Parts: sequence; structure tokens; C-alpha cells
Amino acid sequence: MFSAFSVPGFAPLWASGLLWHLSRWGLAFLTAYLVNDLTDSPRMVQLTGAAMWAPLLIGGVAGGVVADRFDRRRTVLTQLAFLVPLVVAMGLLVTSGRIEVWMVYPFLSLVGVGWVVDMTSRRSLVFDVVGSEHLDNAMALESLSLSGGIAVGTLLGGTAIGVLGIGEAFFVLAALLVVAFFLLSAVPSPPAAVELAPTRPLADLRQGMGLLRTHRVLVSILGVTVLANFFYFAYLPLVQVIAADLDLGPGLTGLLASATGMGMMTGSLAVARLRPRRRGIVYTGGTLGGMLLLIGFATLSWFPLVLMFVFLSSIGAGLFGATQSTLVMITVEADVRGRALGLLSMAIGALPLGMFALGESAEVLGASTAIVVSVLTGATLMIAWLATHRAVLRV
Repeated sequence: MFSAFSVPGFAPLWASGLLWHLSRWGLAFLTAYLVNDLTDSPRMVQLTGAAMWAPLLIGGVAGGVVADRFDRRRTVLTQLAFLVPLVVAMGLLVTSGRIEVWMVYPFLSLVGVGWVVDMTSRRSLVFDVVGSEHLDNAMALESLSLSGGIAVGTLLGGTAIGVLGIGEAFFVLAALLVVAFFLLSAVPSPPAAVELAPTRPLADLRQGMGLLRTHRVLVSILGVTVLANFFYFAYLPLVQVIAADLDLGPGLTGLLASATGMGMMTGSLAVARLRPRRRGIVYTGGTLGGMLLLIGFATLSWFPLVLMFVFLSSIGAGLFGATQSTLVMITVEADVRGRALGLLSMAIGALPLGMFALGESAEVLGASTAIVVSVLTGATLMIAWLATHRAVLRV
């Protein structure tokens, strides 16, 4: 299950990624909680997610070009060094009582830029470090770090709010980012990360977009990603609203949010252990199952059952996440792998659009009804997409 850790350099790289995910999801939780406390508006809460994920939609291919043309390790180190003072500044604004709602959204957009860098440069760096032999296991462990970040980051955020306060919780997350920086500094740059071709930005961007015309399997994979992010994962900020409807405190709200990560960890570990050959079936089946199980989370009112359904739904999300990047990387040639991951990040960029749409729907229909309508629509469109774009099912 953990064979990739036998490769020199992977352990500190993975640990750095885990702390990045802890911090990122902790920041998502803190800001959504803060905005919900300040505004009591589902629309404004959903906009926190939209702001954080918007850079993936508009910057994915550019991030892929950076991953293919520049030293990937240095690129990720730069984004970590850039984010630390911003997180500290947010903590100072909150603790001094000078925070205003509008300040949250540009801050989250800058965090989202960091996610673009992570999605393209650090995940390409994983391939450079472990090679094709350990890729399936390494990417499943990567998905485990992502889901662990959701589980522990949100739980940490909720606990830190209850024990320290919202502003002080930002300082805790800034400290985690500092540790992530030093862990990544211990990873040597592998040869693949420094043997760089001449930079041709416009030609590289055109080549990246051209993959959509030449790779039918890639298009099939990306279509599933778009639908999953627009109709399924868009619910994440609304956990705050559902928790408020259930009259939960910050600790139990953090526990409810962390159940998403716990379920994803379970799905990711299953992929790491079993290494399924039919990755495309796991990828699509996990998505459809997760969508349908989310209905229980949205409609039930007894907290233990709500917790159980979000956990079960998130197992499907873990199966999806553990196979997604692997499918993309084994589909395309090595010299455009970063650009293909850039296209993947753009497909994930459907998430802020879905969050915005779901927020508007929740403002009118209520959070529970809006989530049910979203996942049922998404499941229907997913079946229609796979009926006409079956290539992913054969991978």
C-alpha cells in the first residue's frame, strides 16, 4: 500500500503536500465560517469557494506551461513562501477586528493560485521522483494527502476556532505552511525537473489547448471532471449552512466537514492497496455513487445519519480523486504532461462556477433542496456523457 515511500525523496515531498492540503482546506473552512458568521448568507458563503477555485478555471493551462518549462520544486517553494505572509496578515486583520467581508475573496483567490501551482508543478514533480513504476501508488497516496487535508484541516479549523479564536487559527495554518516549505526544501530536484526546453509561451499554450482536439480519451476524462466539480463537489461550503440548520457548534461543524476527508481517505487507501486495473470504471463509478449518496446528507436531520451519508458519499469522491491525475498522466506523452494537468485544473475550474450556481439556488430554494437538485442533475448528465464519450471506461 505504501511502496512509493521506498523511493528516495518521495516521503518529504508527500509530507509537504499533506501540510499544504491541511492548510488550504483549513483556510477554506476558516473563511467560510467567518463569512457565514458575518453575513448569514448562503450566497456569500458559496462565493468563498468560488473565489478560491476560480484560478483553476482561468489559469490552468498557464500553470501547466510553467510546470513543463520551469524547475517544479522551485516553483512550489516560491508559492509557499508567498502565501505565508498573506495568511499571517489575515490573522492580524481578524484579531484586530479590522476584517471586512470583501477582504476574504481576493485572499482566497491568491490561495487558489497556489492550488494551480500544486496541481500542475508538484504533481508533475511526483512523477519525476517516483517514475512510472510507482505512479499508481504515489498518486493514490497523493489523493490520500488531499483527503487527509480535508479531514484534518477542517477539523483543525473548527477546533482552533473553539479553543483559540478565528484570527489565531490563521496563525496556526501559517506555521504549517512554513513547515511544508522546509520539508520540500529537503527534496532534491530530479533530472526531469531541470532538463528544460526553450520557453515558447504562446506556442506552449496553443499546444496545451490542442490536446483537446487530438486526445479523445483525455476529453472523456475531463468531461467527467467538469460534471463532478460543477454538480457534486460544489456543496462543500454549504456544510457550514447545513451545520447551522442542525444547530451545531464549531467543533461539530468541523467534524461534519472532516467526514468528507475521512471518506475520501478510505477511497484513496482502497485504490492504493488494490491498484485497480480498470481505473476508468473506478473513476466514473465513484463519482456517480458519491453524487447519489449525497442526497442523504442533504435531506436528513439527525446528525449521526447526516455524518454517515457524507462519509459514504466521500468514499466515492476518494475513488474519483485517487485515479483522476493518474488517468490524465498515462494518457498523454511525457513532454506535455504538465499541460495536460493544466487542462485538468481548468476542468476542476468548473467548481467555482458550480459553487456560484449552487449558492444562488440555495438562496432561493434552501441549501438542502439545492444540493438534491444539483446532484440529481449531475448524475443524469454524467450518464448521458458516458453514453457518448465511452473512452474513459476502457482505460
